[in-house]
Amino acid sequence: MIERIEAEAFLVLVEELHFGRTAERLHMSTARVSQTIRKLERQVGVPLFRRTSRRVELTRVGRQLDEELRPAWEAVAAALRHATEAGRGTSDPLTVAFTSAAGAQLLAGATLLFNDQLPDCEVRLREAAPGQLAGWLRSGEADLGLTALPVREPGIAGGPVLVREARLLAVPLSHPFARRESIAASDLARVDLVEHEGTVQEALALAGAGRGALLVGAHARRYYARPDIAYVPVSDAPPLEWGLIWPADRNTGRVRAFAAAANDLVRDGKGDLR
Repeated sequence: MIERIEAEAFLVLVEELHFGRTAERLHMSTARVSQTIRKLERQVGVPLFRRTSRRVELTRVGRQLDEELRPAWEAVAAALRHATEAGRGTSDPLTVAFTSAAGAQLLAGATLLFNDQLPDCEVRLREAAPGQLAGWLRSGEADLGLTALPVREPGIAGGPVLVREARLLAVPLSHPFARRESIAASDLARVDLVEHEGTVQEALALAGAGRGALLVGAHARRYYARPDIAYVPVSDAPPLEWGLIWPADRNTGRVRAFAAAANDLVRDGKGDLR
């Protein structure tokens, strides 16, 4: 198996046909270049270059190796370059999806911090229905998403919990629970929950129309106040947790930088969803 330094030394020497210039380009000594080429020739079993005191030229086998190795090596170099650019690049637009109005506000604050560090990276915020988010991330329609945790989807990774909030049950004003100060988690067995694939607003419209109840976070009282809905705390339910998720195979520099900005925002107490 040819090593990287052997491939680079061989390909540059083919271009230069001069050990000194090859050494300069590779930031190596001339002796190191010569040793590397000899090692490669021992592996191949025949000379790759003819050397005289005046010139260096390719042998037939050397020319064949150059013709077959160069395209493959350039493809490898391009793949590594593209991966590096994807990991470090910060100039392409970054699309961040949210599933609630409160999430949009948190992301707007994170965007300001993010752009303080990376002013050339445009951030685009888009609303997604909860059921759309994983598909958007897989297809590249979004780079990150802020959503309720946990998300157990193959190929989707996530950061730490950013926000925790109490759980509420959204019920129509005509529902018996609407007149109670709170309910227990065991009471949820007595209600039909709204089945929906749309946005939070669409689900609340169904709840308000008597089509069922909806579990939401405490932020809903502020961001989704409605005359046909009552929000009732679920006293013994575990808190609702929110965090950022992204495709596991596209954990780029931009993604990491935005996640760090969101963490900084909530750490400073500016990311409360309520």
